[in-house]
Amino acid sequence: MPQASYPLLQTINDPSDLRRLPRSQLAALATELRAYLLASVSRTGGHLSSNLGTVELTVALHYVFDTPHDRLVWDVGHQTYPHKILTGRRERMDTLRQLGGLSGFPRRTESEHDAFGTAHSSTSISAALGMALAAKIKGESRRAVAIIGDGALTAGMAFEALNNAGVANCNLLVILNDNDMSISPPVGALNRYLAQLLTGQFYSAAKNVGKSVLKGAPPLFELAKRFEEHAKGMVVPATLFEKFGFNYAGPIDGHDLESLIPTLENIKHLSGPQFLHVVTKKGQGYRLAEADPVAYHGPGKFDPAVGLQKSGVPAKPSFTQVFGQWLCDMAAHDPRLVGITPAMREGSGMVEFEKRFPGRYFDVGIAEQHAVTFAAGLACEGLKPVVAIYSTFLQRAYDQLVHDVALQNLPVVFALDRAGLVGADGATHAGAYDIPFLRCVPNVSIACPADESECRQLLSSAFAQNHPVAVRYPRGAGVGAVPRADLQALAFGKGEVRRRGRGVAVLAFGTLLYPALELAEQINATVVNMRWAKPLDTELLLEIARQYEALVTVEDGALMGGAGSAVGEALQAAGLVRPLLHLGLPDVFIEHGDPARLMAMQGLDAPGMLASIQARFAAVIEEAARPPLKIVA
Repeated sequence: MPQASYPLLQTINDPSDLRRLPRSQLAALATELRAYLLASVSRTGGHLSSNLGTVELTVALHYVFDTPHDRLVWDVGHQTYPHKILTGRRERMDTLRQLGGLSGFPRRTESEHDAFGTAHSSTSISAALGMALAAKIKGESRRAVAIIGDGALTAGMAFEALNNAGVANCNLLVILNDNDMSISPPVGALNRYLAQLLTGQFYSAAKNVGKSVLKGAPPLFELAKRFEEHAKGMVVPATLFEKFGFNYAGPIDGHDLESLIPTLENIKHLSGPQFLHVVTKKGQGYRLAEADPVAYHGPGKFDPAVGLQKSGVPAKPSFTQVFGQWLCDMAAHDPRLVGITPAMREGSGMVEFEKRFPGRYFDVGIAEQHAVTFAAGLACEGLKPVVAIYSTFLQRAYDQLVHDVALQNLPVVFALDRAGLVGADGATHAGAYDIPFLRCVPNVSIACPADESECRQLLSSAFAQNHPVAVRYPRGAGVGAVPRADLQALAFGKGEVRRRGRGVAVLAFGTLLYPALELAEQINATVVNMRWAKPLDTELLLEIARQYEALVTVEDGALMGGAGSAVGEALQAAGLVRPLLHLGLPDVFIEHGDPARLMAMQGLDAPGMLASIQARFAAVIEEAARPPLKIVA
């Protein structure tokens, strides 16, 4: 980008450069940083609203603290683009979330200024506490700072860390970035508690007294105004966090450098656990993002002067949209259905469901563990919970899934969005492990729809069961298979043969069915749409295994313990020995980048799978291509 527009920012290649600036120039730097951020993200796509809201806070933190010697731990990481720009990565922002480029989240391997890798929420206080105690044990004079949002603070892990930190006797600073938002609008008692402080009776009474009684005495009136500004922190939050053992300060304006910097400088010299409450605004400084921070949470490329625009070309319905429509239709059909999301209403496609069935919609906040056990409680009472959750986030509730749902064999449906690779969000958000970690749990079944139509039907199949079932589907759209309008279910645990050929049989799990059908045309292979990773359709599997000389399994999840492993186990149990090739995701964390390109790099597009099959089963393919011998009488 042209540097002429950013005369101050172009001089900052490291936070030490920032600390050499006079304080009087910091506001101008923040203005340039916000403009650069907006211009950059509009070109690459990425997280925007949350980053616009942390510009001044980021400047203040790097100005006051001796980073990277002092550790900054950003929760989730949605708000770290200003941090990246100020820590030597400004010129690489055009590579953000692209293959080989900058990650959208903090990464220890990317910069020494990224003290801790984060992408799932509510981990910052625990990590920063570990760093603060490590400094104490090692006798090092350094500060550890955790920056956590009010949405992330709803998670139990954050409170576990606060509980521990309050008695740890170390130099930890927790900054609550209170912007009244997570990704979706925030929910829960804690958020309501914070939001009510400025409108509570005590605060309102104090404000009115200050205006009516003291207005004739200017010095006292000024004191009352100051009391008004700080009453939110003086009344209840101080009590809450001081009960945890923290020294509480705030709330202060997170966009006012003249408040932020002196406060941080004072706190820097205090011993023991400190808690600073900062109030910011998502989308700050960009009118369109301020008005709709949810829409601008993670936009694609756009023109900042115009804002987000709807494409004139109708897009294929995404799997998420198919799920959302099914949820509404099934809820209208069955009053037992209740929908649960851990703070991902928009991402999981539940906006319409909330509007139509508000009494059966539950957003539990960023609390995946609670979401799953809450669903178990509902199921105990005869309701039919559907937990809409990203595959990567279900990992956070694994114990609850095993102990509270599966062990009691409760009929909970898990709608697992973002299965497989997710592209720009990278390894932290990839749904690569759900088949292995679910397949080993008794009572749990796993459906793998190949397209949008099957997704709707398999959701109905899952809902009809009286035990836990997960339906996994990818981000975005599939081949565009138009779903049926009814709620017809597919047979439980049954697959289908989609193409008959010779020699090699490809067993496809999920959306890789379609590249499998494509490659099968090249070698005249049989293709089976398995549909279920658990239970396997063993009757169909054994029939195919007896008819074909070589078998190939394809899946968009981890190979180790995945659906292909299930096929191998079933064949072994039946005493059938067949040459078997497993294609899927290898035992590595796969980086961020374009999803199609990432799949091709793993050999999971049609040409890649074809090459692997030809290399392994060349003789079988050659033999199958020969015309059958004619017997002459």
